[in-house]
Amino acid sequence: MSDLPKVFATRLMPEDVEARFRSEFDAQPNETDAPLDSAAIVARAQGCRAIICSPTEKMDAETIAALPKSVEILATFSVGCDHIDLKAAKARGLIVTNTPDVLTDATADTTILCLLGAARMAQESEATLRAGKWGRWAPRDMLGVHMSGKRLGIVGMGRIGQAVARRAKGFDMTIMYHNRRQLEGSDDQGATFYARAEDMLPLCDFLALTCPLTEDTKHWLNAERIALLPDRAVVANTARGPVVVDDALIDALKSGKVFAAGLDVFTGEPKLDPRYLDLPNAFLLPHVGSATVETRNDMGFRCLDNLAAHFAGQPLPSRVI
Repeated sequence: MSDLPKVFATRLMPEDVEARFRSEFDAQPNETDAPLDSAAIVARAQGCRAIICSPTEKMDAETIAALPKSVEILATFSVGCDHIDLKAAKARGLIVTNTPDVLTDATADTTILCLLGAARMAQESEATLRAGKWGRWAPRDMLGVHMSGKRLGIVGMGRIGQAVARRAKGFDMTIMYHNRRQLEGSDDQGATFYARAEDMLPLCDFLALTCPLTEDTKHWLNAERIALLPDRAVVANTARGPVVVDDALIDALKSGKVFAAGLDVFTGEPKLDPRYLDLPNAFLLPHVGSATVETRNDMGFRCLDNLAAHFAGQPLPSRVI
């Protein structure tokens, strides 16, 4: 029997991370890498002191209550913890850690990709090319809208929002933001703060959603707020799918109220509202915001660093509760 702490990982991690996981812990990986339901998680966690989970697993109150008493800590392979019932975890005495900071740049890059890809009709252009329908060049073909020099509103000015603002400066954009609080010093990247989103939205040629999913931000981008945007605005969502009301955004894309949308996250993913698939002005990505080798390695190593610190009785690098 191994003297190393027994840890169950619900998904396979990048190869370098997996190698360290198996060398430093009594590793119990999910070799199939298939998402697990609550019963399977509870069964696989028997005798384990820790679980490495990911957003594909719903760690709700029922699952947490059913976990074996041996489990001391949940290390999530994500920044967001909306898949974990934190109140239930705290009530049970579980420690929860996440992976902040390390995916900021990758997700900010993806946000700019979504904004630019949507604005320049990248989805429709590539589909036309792959279908062999590209004819002669014509002055009216595939007309997108300029991103350079336009007005960008950012909803959620945390690490990722700030990184998006830094990148947007390279496009000479006028940058505004709506946040729970006004940032101090240079953290605002020179952007203008709006305490009321309703005052900012009419000024947003481009809108980037980079906020965490909370009760306040769920279904935040609804029909009423979309109506406040300038006609032919461009929207990007790299936050969480439920921040957007799909019916409202799809209607706006169909009507032309919203010129185009770049979406990396969806309600119910990996499933998504199939109506998006038929919209040529929807630039769609399968939640790849953090999908670089460097970032996913850093996320995995942060999980392992948290576990190593916990079992050594040291301060945890990124403790949530």
